[in-house]
Amino acid sequence: MTVGSRDPRYQELTTRAYNGRFVGRPDEVRLVGSTHQIMRSVTDAVRAGKRLAVRSGGHCFENVPDASDVRMVIDLSEMNEVSFDPGRRAFVVEAGATLGQIYRTLFLGWGVTLPGGTCPTVGAGGHVVGGGYGALSHRYGSVVDHLYAVEVIVADHSGKARKVVATREPDDPHRDLWWAHTGGGGGNFGIVSRYWFRSPQARGKDPARLLPKPPATLRQASASWQWADINEAAFARLIHNYATWHREHPGADLHAGLSLLHRAAGQIRLDVQLDEDQPGAEQLMAGYIAAIGAGVPATPATQVFTWPWLRATTSLYPGLGGYRIKSKSALLRRPWTDQQIAVVHRYLQQGGAEHYPSGAYLSTFGGQINAVPAEATAMVHRDAAFSSFFETAWSLPEEDEHHLSWVRGLYRDVHASTGGVPVPGSAYSGTFVNYLDADLADPAWNTSGTAWHTLYYRENYPRLQQVKARWDPRGVFRHLLSVRPA
Repeated sequence: MTVGSRDPRYQELTTRAYNGRFVGRPDEVRLVGSTHQIMRSVTDAVRAGKRLAVRSGGHCFENVPDASDVRMVIDLSEMNEVSFDPGRRAFVVEAGATLGQIYRTLFLGWGVTLPGGTCPTVGAGGHVVGGGYGALSHRYGSVVDHLYAVEVIVADHSGKARKVVATREPDDPHRDLWWAHTGGGGGNFGIVSRYWFRSPQARGKDPARLLPKPPATLRQASASWQWADINEAAFARLIHNYATWHREHPGADLHAGLSLLHRAAGQIRLDVQLDEDQPGAEQLMAGYIAAIGAGVPATPATQVFTWPWLRATTSLYPGLGGYRIKSKSALLRRPWTDQQIAVVHRYLQQGGAEHYPSGAYLSTFGGQINAVPAEATAMVHRDAAFSSFFETAWSLPEEDEHHLSWVRGLYRDVHASTGGVPVPGSAYSGTFVNYLDADLADPAWNTSGTAWHTLYYRENYPRLQQVKARWDPRGVFRHLLSVRPA
C-alpha cells in the first residue's frame, strides 16, 4: 500500500513513535505486508533514484528514517506475525512485531521467551540486528545469541531486490550476512523481513525446549532516596555501593538499574527484579537493597511486590513518546571514578523544573552476555560490566539548544579523559549501536581522534565492511552512521 502526503494516514505513518524531534517528509510511505512487497518497494526506489529508509517500531534515536533526503519510507509495522516454523525447528518473528507482542505470543503459546529489551513497544526489526539485551540477558545472553536465521531483502549491482535467507550453520554460504545481523545495526545491509530463533544448545523438535523459559513470577522492588536527604558524599556512596556489589557478585541472578534522576524529579531510584522461585529470593532482595544503601544517611522508601512475569514484562512502559529527546550511552568495563561521579552530581543540580525528565542511568551488563567471544557475533561488547545512559526530554522546539547543551555537556565531561566519548580501553568497551548518536561523528563533541565506528564495532568493523561490500554494492541502505564498504 502506498500512502502519499495528501492521504489522511500520512501523518500517522511519518510521526515518530519515540522522538518528537524528528518528523519525516518523504514522497511516499510503503506500508508493506509481505516479503514480496518489500522487494517491489526496494526495486521501485532504486529505479526511481529515491533514497529509502525503513522503520518497524519507530524508536530510532536519530533521524535515520526522517532525514530530509529520504523520499520513500518502507514501514514494516503490519508485518508482525510470531509463530513456529517446524521445518527450521525455530520460532519465526516478522520484523514489525513489537517486543511486547513477541513475549506474549512466545510465552502463552509455548512457555518460552527471548532475552530482549524492557520496552514492549520497541520493534524487533532494529532491536535484534543491533544486538539487543534486557532484564533476562544476565541469565540468557543477548537476543542475538539465540538468532538462528534471518531473511533479508538486498539489492544487487543492477539495483534489483532479492530475498536471501542466511543462517548460523557453518556451511551456509550466506553465513556472513547472518553474522552481520547479530549486532551490525539496522539500515546497513538490507531490510530484514523476518528472524528465526532457536538457542544454540537446543535439541529435538519440541518448541517448548528450543528457547529459554522465563521465570513464572518476578519479585520486583523500587527503593527511592529523596534528593533533599542526599548530599554529594551520599550520592557518591550509592554509586560506589552499586558498582562494588555487582563486581563482587558477577553471577548473581538479578537485574538492577540505578536511576540518577535530575534534582527536579526529587529522587534517586533503584529498581530491581529477580526470579521469585530461586532459593532465598526474599533474603537476596532485602540484602541487596540494604547493601546499596549502606552508609547512606537516609532511609529509602521501598516497595516490594510480586506478580506474573508476562504481566510485569508487558506492562505499560513509562516512555517519552511525543517528547523531543536526546539520548547518549556508554558501556563500562570499570565503574565511574570519583571525578566522573562529581560531574554527574553537578549536572543533576543544574537548571530547574524544565529538567524533570532528565537523568543519568546505570544498569548491569555482563553475565551470560560476556560468555560469548567478541568475534562470534557482530555485537562486540562482550567485556562490559555496566551500561550507562544519559537522556533529556522536552516539549518545545525553542528549548532545543538548552536541553541539547545540557546532555551533550554532561556526556562530554563524564568522558573528558578520553576526548568526550567512551573510547574502548581499560575504562570502556565503547557504546551500543542501538543507541544511535550522531554526535559521535561530530568533531565538536568527539575530540578523541577515534572514529565513531570504532566506538560501536571496535575490531569487528572491517568484517562488517566486507559484508557491506558484498551485499549492498550500490550503497542503497545507508544513513548518517551506516557501515561504509571497505
